[in-house]
Amino acid sequence: MPKKRYVILDALRGFAILGIILANFPEFSLWTFSDPAGWTRTDLVTRAIQTFFVDGKFYTLFSLLFGMGFSIQLANAEGKLRTFYRRMAVLLVIGLIHLFFLWSGDILALYAVCGMLLPLFRKLPTRKLMLVAGGLFLVPVLLDAVFGTRLADPLEREQWRICGLYGITEANFGTWLSDARSYREVLQFLHQGSVERMWEFVSGHRLFKVLGLFIVGFAVGRERIYADIDSHKPLLKKILAWGFGLGIPFGILYTWSAMQGYPWGRVSHDLLYLVSVYPMGFAYAAGFALAFSRSEEAPGWKLLANPGRMACTNYLGQSVIGIFLFYGIGLGLGNRVGLLGTELIALGVYAFQILFSSLWMRAFAFGPVEWVWRMLTYGKRLPLRWLDQPRRLKSNSP
Repeated sequence: MPKKRYVILDALRGFAILGIILANFPEFSLWTFSDPAGWTRTDLVTRAIQTFFVDGKFYTLFSLLFGMGFSIQLANAEGKLRTFYRRMAVLLVIGLIHLFFLWSGDILALYAVCGMLLPLFRKLPTRKLMLVAGGLFLVPVLLDAVFGTRLADPLEREQWRICGLYGITEANFGTWLSDARSYREVLQFLHQGSVERMWEFVSGHRLFKVLGLFIVGFAVGRERIYADIDSHKPLLKKILAWGFGLGIPFGILYTWSAMQGYPWGRVSHDLLYLVSVYPMGFAYAAGFALAFSRSEEAPGWKLLANPGRMACTNYLGQSVIGIFLFYGIGLGLGNRVGLLGTELIALGVYAFQILFSSLWMRAFAFGPVEWVWRMLTYGKRLPLRWLDQPRRLKSNSP
């Protein structure tokens, strides 16, 4: 019996990849590292819009989708969890390669670690899963209230020690990559950046956030809501109403707090994140599912589904393209475009990824990274072209 692919999941991944590039490209363009005193009014307005609509929401959606995917993988691997753990181990290696050699903003390594923890919760009933997830969402607020960012202080000191080895200072930090003339200089920045990323994970208590979202996604996947949207419409409408009902007013406060540098303190900002970012992310998912159920055959869903079917390839591809566009070893556009220009470039790159993914998926069954990931998981060479796939998989071809 062939394993059916659900277009809704692929299209949601494609939508999430759009949000991810909008969230990440301001770092690639080095705008994030620029002096706020030099930001224009257009920068400030764009930043406010990005914070309200994008910041954290698509990371929430991307994490939910990984949790749903893990529920499917765990169901297929039940009784042979070694396959699932091999899959996570390969993802960890992919993430570490990305972290050390391409971009220090990688999230895949953390996803792999959280994925390895997920089987511990697989036998809990759905109600208990949601309670555990809710508790995990509260942990960052409690840790910040007790410790602040002190737990991550050793990592910050190590980061600046490494910066000292290469001559990276606060003065040239924001221009190092745009001035880089060799990949060696990029690697030097990535060296300190990998430690900075660990600081972000620890100071932001990311493990608890991601694991909580994975558990929610796992519960949604196990209930197979994506497979029968019509019968779950009342639930989805409630999530949509409550998500936007909380997310919009508190999101305005969250945006103001982020733009003003947390004037009410870090704990208050964490609480605003809790009651705005997660609800908005859940509402995005519910609204997307409801829209999909009204017009499942619309061609737009397939356009989103193609980049979603090779989401890992496109996520990593965004890093490669970002390096080429913005770093000194490429076109060197970093520090030369404002935030609005950066986001317009990001939209252009995403449009290219839709085109590339559509052409690729016509001929091949997997994205290139997904193909390698799959082969390393199973320890054998697998066919890539649709023509070479066994009949049970060909039913999922475009």
